[in-house]
Amino acid sequence: MPNLFVQSTNVNEAPPRRALVTGASGYVGSHLARRLLAAGWKVHVLLRAGSSFPAPAPALTVHRFEGATEDLVRIVQQAAPDVVFHLAAVFVAEHRPQDVAPLVQANLLFATQLAEAMRVAGVRKLVNTGTAWQHYGDRDYDPVNLYAATKQAFEAILAYYVNAHAFRVATLVLFDTYGPGDVRPKLMTALWRAARSGERLAMSSGRQLLDLVYVDDVVDAYIAAADALRTAAPGQLHYRVSSGAPLRLTELVAAFEAVAGLPIAADWGARPDRPREMLLPWTGGAPPPGWQPRIALADGIRRSAPPADA
Repeated sequence: MPNLFVQSTNVNEAPPRRALVTGASGYVGSHLARRLLAAGWKVHVLLRAGSSFPAPAPALTVHRFEGATEDLVRIVQQAAPDVVFHLAAVFVAEHRPQDVAPLVQANLLFATQLAEAMRVAGVRKLVNTGTAWQHYGDRDYDPVNLYAATKQAFEAILAYYVNAHAFRVATLVLFDTYGPGDVRPKLMTALWRAARSGERLAMSSGRQLLDLVYVDDVVDAYIAAADALRTAAPGQLHYRVSSGAPLRLTELVAAFEAVAGLPIAADWGARPDRPREMLLPWTGGAPPPGWQPRIALADGIRRSAPPADA
């Protein structure tokens, strides 16, 4: 059951009551939408044709987007959100030529259409989603891959909406996320599968430091960022959503084995490190005001365990 506690710096002030969430068909976005509903928000979600919300939620207002900016303007006007949470994205770690169009379409074109629709509708508060992969080598900006470059490109476009139209933007810089029911091809999912089945895992060198944040904590960070925007001046804020305790991949696997009580048959070095492997997580930025992770790794591992018959 999701944690319904919402961290807030303005404890005596009611949160915004209306939200528009993009990416609600995804893992983190669906958790955010459910949390907002449970906290009493009026939640509108924007879904692409062919996508759906992962679980029945009659209180959600669902809008379908077919691609036209004018339609998106109408949707934002109908939703009339106090704040937009933008989580929709296409992720590709190592792109191929055929991946370029989807990456740019989702992460740059659609994102810009959303900002323009907000401008026309008079909505000025946006919680955006960034990635630590924009900061290769712990630098202010050095994209690991094309995905990270598209995320940075949208932030550059947002500078126009901030300076010309007084947008208030908070971008959350996410590391890795995990939790129960996660069907994404993520490390924690692979570890539980290997632990239960005994299959061998071809691993990289294991030198990279990983920063895993439990999904409930990530959702808390989004809501804390929205809360911060209520009193913020026009501008772009950046918040780092970190566990504060990154581990090397080898250490993470050992921690998993200790908690799960099951061995992982890891073949270290069987896979080469990726080009521009993120060996060090970004250390810049501050967390959202009033936010800190509450779910320790050991507890998160236990909570992430799939049902025994899964």
